[in-house]
Amino acid sequence: MSTPAPGVPRLQYTPLERVAVSRPVDRIPFIAHLCAGRRVLDLGAMDETAWQAKRGHGTWLHEEISRGALEVEGVDNSKVVPAEGLRTAPNALIRRGDVVDPEQIAATLTLTPEVIVAGELIEHLESPLQFLRGFRRSERLAGSTLVLSTPNSTALHNVLIGMLRRESTHRDHLCIFSYKTLATLCTRAGFTRWEITPYYARFTEMYQRQRGPARLAVRAAERVINLVEWLFPLLSFGYIVRIEL
Repeated sequence: MSTPAPGVPRLQYTPLERVAVSRPVDRIPFIAHLCAGRRVLDLGAMDETAWQAKRGHGTWLHEEISRGALEVEGVDNSKVVPAEGLRTAPNALIRRGDVVDPEQIAATLTLTPEVIVAGELIEHLESPLQFLRGFRRSERLAGSTLVLSTPNSTALHNVLIGMLRRESTHRDHLCIFSYKTLATLCTRAGFTRWEITPYYARFTEMYQRQRGPARLAVRAAERVINLVEWLFPLLSFGYIVRIEL
């Protein structure tokens, strides 16, 4: 898998402008590839809601990053993480800590990261813009690559269930982003090189909870949605933002 060097999307912010967005990718393999052979800081690494069920199935981002990375230091404020840290692989450790302030995180690191991953994190933060600006201020993190992923406000499944007066939002989500709002965040944070890539829907937790015909129905629905996402990338499940610090 190869990825182009980050550029800057050219947007006029007019309602009917065409957005030059690429085809979707598989989120976890795509991010893991960017981390291969690198020293990685993994923010919000636990995936507390389902990490134990996902472990060993190729669906826990932290685990998949650790398979190819040189070294991984995770940080998560979950109470599941013991005071001494949680060793998840010979080359990977998750320690308990606050992920909100990048400068504070950088001051306590035991490695110098080449890649910083914040998977499905910024939608949980009270101030995503302040969070991103923190990376700009940190001298220790300068020269690394920041990789964010977050759900898409215009995702196809949100549109479909909205027709049924439903909304798929986790109780800890404080905001939800679109392609243009992510571009705006990058601009206002002061970044000059970034790339936004959509990613496919994967209903992993729903699939694991089902059995028999219901499980097959979940997989069939996922494939139909993936086809529409490929045809119309702005309806993809979420976005990966790669930023050069």
